[in-house]
Amino acid sequence: MASSCLAKLFACCCWMLVMVHAVDDGEGGAGMETGELLALFEVMGALLQDSGWAQLHPRPCTDTPWLGVQCEMVQDPYLHVTKLHIGPDVASPPCKSSARLSPAILRLPYLKSLSLLGCFLAADDESVPLPPSLFTNASSLEQLVIKSNAGLAGTIPPSLGSLRRLRVLCLSQNGLRGDIPRELGSLARLEQLDLSYNDLAGSIPAEIGGLSSLTILDLSWNGLRGEIPPSIGQLRRLQKLDLSCNNISGRIPAEAGRLESLVLLDLSRNSLAGPLPDGLSGLRRVQYFLAESNPIGTAIPRFLGAIKSLMVLDLSGCGLSGPVPPFLAALGNLTTLSLDRNRLSGKIPCSLETIPNLDQLNLSQNLLTGELAFSDEFVRRLGGRLDVRDNRGLCMNPPSHRNPLLPFYSQAPPCLTTASSISNSGPETNNETMKSISNTLRSNHATLIAGLVVVVIIAVASGV
Repeated sequence: MASSCLAKLFACCCWMLVMVHAVDDGEGGAGMETGELLALFEVMGALLQDSGWAQLHPRPCTDTPWLGVQCEMVQDPYLHVTKLHIGPDVASPPCKSSARLSPAILRLPYLKSLSLLGCFLAADDESVPLPPSLFTNASSLEQLVIKSNAGLAGTIPPSLGSLRRLRVLCLSQNGLRGDIPRELGSLARLEQLDLSYNDLAGSIPAEIGGLSSLTILDLSWNGLRGEIPPSIGQLRRLQKLDLSCNNISGRIPAEAGRLESLVLLDLSRNSLAGPLPDGLSGLRRVQYFLAESNPIGTAIPRFLGAIKSLMVLDLSGCGLSGPVPPFLAALGNLTTLSLDRNRLSGKIPCSLETIPNLDQLNLSQNLLTGELAFSDEFVRRLGGRLDVRDNRGLCMNPPSHRNPLLPFYSQAPPCLTTASSISNSGPETNNETMKSISNTLRSNHATLIAGLVVVVIIAVASGV
């Protein structure tokens, strides 16, 4: 007990010496106001494992800087802390196991950017919440990034809606639960909102339509339910909308077609139903349209042919039926077309190979029939990125089928040649066809004989 008291007394004396040294320069702490310097020491002491951080950095804005602290001269002759960053790129010293956000952060009135990455890693019984009292309308925060903190739990404080200067809010990859506060809809200056990879529930609040400056909205990998609010169409500056991997149901609102600046739309792995509204043809700048694994259950929508900017179209596992429409060949910028795991039927339009930049085509696990009429050049160019497996009615002509350069998943059974088609063909075509059939029969005959020989050998060896 006596040694513990002496250690605490020694630490207190060291702290006082640091403070005396830091403020005894006639400038309020190496260019900082004393109160702000003390607040910074308190914030860092509550986060970092090294209790001697203040001793190592008594003048953090000038003589003894630290990579995660940035200071600026604002309106007076003092330097003020404007940025505080703790993350993998600032690995020394690391956060302590009992790290927490100190209320002293309110005494850093000029703080514009706060980012804490991988700092709160405590177990569930020691998890850290976001204190609501730390976020007030007096704050200067423009960027708040608290990411990759397995030990950060609880709910998103509604008081975040008071940070009226906020431009970036990222709370991704934490353990946050509960609803998305409707108060966030009042952040009119917010440009990026990322709440992905949490355990959020409830529905997307209609108030989100008030984020008039938003360019990025990522709510993916949560447990969100309900429908997409029509107010989403008010986000006219939105460039990225990612709602993938949730439990969102209902239909996509027609108002989403007003997102004229949208480049990426990812609605994959939800419970969205069809039909998709024709109003989505207004997404004239969309390059990525991803709706994989939703029970849409209709034909491939015609409006997709009007979105000439499309580069990646993924409608895999959507219960689609009907033919593969030829109008898809008009999408000249398309690089990836994924229509696998549906109930598409009919022939594959050979015009798809005229798409100049097409580099990946997946039509596997459908009900497609007829001859795969793609040219050998197209099939070789795509190679393993052409997948037509598990279409029982699909076949290839014998020369292509025998091509050893084709991957297994680019192949289909040989098309059967009827007697009428042979008789209606010219002599050279007939001879070639007959040779193909003869070679196929000869190959099958040789395989049968080889099998019988193996059976006899096994029987003799077994003494039968």
